[in-house]
Amino acid sequence: MTTVTLGHLDNTVQQASAAAVARVLEAYDLEVEYVAASRAGMEAHMRQGDVDLFVSAWLPDVDAGFLAEGLGMEAFGQLYRPAFGWCVPEAAATGITSIAELAAADCPVGREIVAPASVIDLVRQIVAAYNLTEAGYTIAVRPDAEACDHAAQVLENSLPEIIPVWQPSFVHYGQRVVQLEDPKGACGPEQDARILLRSAIRAEIDQDLLDELDELTLGNKVVSALDHAMRTEGMSAEDAAEAWQRGKLLPR
Repeated sequence: MTTVTLGHLDNTVQQASAAAVARVLEAYDLEVEYVAASRAGMEAHMRQGDVDLFVSAWLPDVDAGFLAEGLGMEAFGQLYRPAFGWCVPEAAATGITSIAELAAADCPVGREIVAPASVIDLVRQIVAAYNLTEAGYTIAVRPDAEACDHAAQVLENSLPEIIPVWQPSFVHYGQRVVQLEDPKGACGPEQDARILLRSAIRAEIDQDLLDELDELTLGNKVVSALDHAMRTEGMSAEDAAEAWQRGKLLPR
C-alpha cells in the first residue's frame, strides 16, 4: 500500500486533525489523498470504500452513524476529547462561572445567543434546562461560518456575550474565555475523537503504523492551537500541522 485516502469532515478542526495524522502517515512513506465532505457525504464515501482512514469520529454519540453496519469502519485510538459548552470572554465574565447564573436579573451577559446552525439542538436544550427564555434570552441561528466570525469578534472586543461552541476550537486558544460550568449536565457528555479504519484494508497497513496511530494523542490544547492558526493566522491545515510538529505552534 503506497497511498492512503484520509477522510475528514469539512471544517477547520477536522481538517487540522487530519493534517496532523497525515504527518504520521507520510513518515511511513505513504502518499495521502484527502476526502472532505459533510456527514451525509462522508457516509456515502465510506459505503463506496472511498475512505481508508477517517479523522476524527466523535464517539460514542455525535458520529455514531459512521460505525453503522454496511460502512465497514472500525474505531481505534483517542486523539482528543471534544466537549460542548458555553463560554464568555474572560474580560467580560465579571465573576460569572456557571450557566445557572445567567438567569439572574443583574447578570451583565447579553441576552441574544448567536448559535451555529450545527449545534442549535444543543443550544435549545441548554436554554430549556436553565429556563433562560423566561430570563429574556433569545437564540439567533447563523450558518456555522458566520457564527464563527461572530465569535471571533466577541473575543477580539471582549464583548459580554455567550459563545456556544465545541471544545477544542480557536475560541479556547490562549485561555481567553471562561468555560461556564453546567451543573445540570445539559451540554451533554464528553466525546472521544477517534480514528476510523476501513476494516477491509487492515491487513495491508503496517502494524507499526497502526500502533503509532493508536497511541497518538493530540489533546484539546493542540487542536485548539491548530484551529487558531488556520482561522486567525491564515495557515493551511498542512502548514499548521508542520508548525506543531516542529514545536513552533504552542507557546513554551
